[in-house]
Amino acid sequence: MKTVGIIGGIGPESTIEYYRRIHALYRECIPDGRAPSILINSIDNKKLLAFVEANELSELAQYLTAEVEKLARGGATFALLAANTPHLVFDSVAQHSTISLISIVEATCAAAKARGLSRLGLLGTRFTMQSSFYPDALSRRQIELVVPNKEEQGWVHEKYMQELLKGIILPETRERLMAMIKALKERSQIDGIILGGTELSLILRDETVFGVQVLDTTQIHVEAAVAELL
Repeated sequence: MKTVGIIGGIGPESTIEYYRRIHALYRECIPDGRAPSILINSIDNKKLLAFVEANELSELAQYLTAEVEKLARGGATFALLAANTPHLVFDSVAQHSTISLISIVEATCAAAKARGLSRLGLLGTRFTMQSSFYPDALSRRQIELVVPNKEEQGWVHEKYMQELLKGIILPETRERLMAMIKALKERSQIDGIILGGTELSLILRDETVFGVQVLDTTQIHVEAAVAELL
C-alpha cells in the first residue's frame, strides 16, 4: 500500500479538511472498509509566511525540502504541499525531494483544461494572486488568467489571514467573495474561478457561483492524491 505524506499546518483548518476528504474519497473507491495510509507533518505556518513576506524563497525551499524528507523517512511514498502559496518554490522542493510530489497548481490547471474552461479568475493570498505560477501553468494550456484589482486583492488577503486561517467563517465574507466573482465575470467574462487558497473551500462550497465554475483546489488535490494511492 502506498502512503501519502502531507505537509500541513500551513493552513491548519484545511489540513483537517484534506484528511477528511482523502478518507472519504478513498472509501468511496475502496468500499471494503479499508482506510488510506496517511502521514501528516504539521509545520510552523508563521515561519513559512515569514520567509514568503521577506521573499526569502531559497530559505523557504530548503525549509520545505527538509520537512518533506521527514515524511519520506516516516514511510511516505509521495507527498503534497497542502496549500497554494508554498508552490512558489514547488519546483525546487520537488527537484531535491527523494519522493515524488503532486502539484496543486498542475492538478488544478489540468482540471480546468479537462472542463473546457478558457478564462479563469483567481482568489487566494496576495502571494498567490501576484505570483506567476498559475499564469505560467495555465498559459501552457492556452487558458487565460485574470486576478482581482489591487484593492480587492488586499481585502481577500486580509480576510484569508485574519479569518479563514483561524477557522473563522463569516456569512458577510462569503457574500463579498461571491460578489467579487460576479464582478470578475462582468469585467473579464471569466468562465471559471480558482479557489487558490485551500481554506477558501471551507467558505465557498458551491460548484458554480453566478454561472462561473468553481475550481476547488483542495478537492482537486485530494482527488489527485487518491488516484495515486490507488
